[in-house]
Amino acid sequence: MILEDVSKGRDNNLNLLRMLAATGVLVSHAWPIALGPGTVEPLFLATGHSLGSICVQIFFAISGFLITASYLRSSTLTRFTLARVLRLFPALVVSLLFVALLIGPMVTSMPIAEYLLAFETWSFIVQNIGLVKLQFELPGVFTDNPYPKVEGSIWTLVHEVGCYVCVFLAGVFGILKHRALASLFLVAGLAGWLFVFYASLPLPGKIEAFLKLALPFAMGTAAWFWRDRIKLSPIVAIGLFALWYAIFASIGTSPITDVMFTAALTYSVFWFGYVPTGVLRSYNNVGDYSYGMYVYAFPLQGLAIWIWGQHTPVLNIALSFPLTLACAILSWHLVEKPSLDSLKPIMKRLEPA
Repeated sequence: MILEDVSKGRDNNLNLLRMLAATGVLVSHAWPIALGPGTVEPLFLATGHSLGSICVQIFFAISGFLITASYLRSSTLTRFTLARVLRLFPALVVSLLFVALLIGPMVTSMPIAEYLLAFETWSFIVQNIGLVKLQFELPGVFTDNPYPKVEGSIWTLVHEVGCYVCVFLAGVFGILKHRALASLFLVAGLAGWLFVFYASLPLPGKIEAFLKLALPFAMGTAAWFWRDRIKLSPIVAIGLFALWYAIFASIGTSPITDVMFTAALTYSVFWFGYVPTGVLRSYNNVGDYSYGMYVYAFPLQGLAIWIWGQHTPVLNIALSFPLTLACAILSWHLVEKPSLDSLKPIMKRLEPA
């Protein structure tokens, strides 16, 4: 099957795949949240990649494909920008208010009045909404937990927005109008990426993190431009992973094995996202709960430790998953979907005459 032929319309498995990825992040975080910072999860020992990092790469690969398509289909820059803002920020704002003003007062070791008057309580909300200088702690909250932070997953949202900005700028400068030009920039970017990491250039932490997440996003973008040439097959997906693992087993983790892994993962994402049909597609009748799972999981996993005491990662998953799923369902139906629905009349007004 050709990617272009199967990626038309919304009847696909991407919502399901994103939900599985968000759940995978919850599972991955159970190890440090339950056992403390620096705890290595089992998958990392075998592959050099944690389950959480793999799932985040899945998110970024899908975003690279869909956000590039969204930009090219948007009639105006305002329409593209507004769509991104309304998809990302309403649910984020509500989740931060939930954590700071409901969970925080309930669990803080400080007197409630003192907690509510603390500068850090309100800077937590403002700074995390701004996605510039993130704050992961609240005063007196989870201080006795093995992992005494109330937020963790939202660090990737900064880089998600950064990738959106790159697409926006590439579009403004006309790079996205021509496949050859866009491909040239993507190849140059990959070459620069390899040089930076092979040369071990000293980079600020945020820049290094952005470059690592920009890789699957860029591969998703490349998949969009070459979708008419990409044949999707599970045999190819298995072959790409086999080739990566053979080299990884020989030389270990390196920039080139990281690129090979991301390429294999990105290809597999599009195979799973668009080829299998049948009962999998019925998930689309439920709702897109992945973003809610992603932003609520970390604080609720910490809350599970606070309520039930220190326990194993497996028990943390079992206790926190139902709480997180409930919040994700409410987030979709009460915040995210209404925000997206409010965009439709605005979009009509933005349509050129």
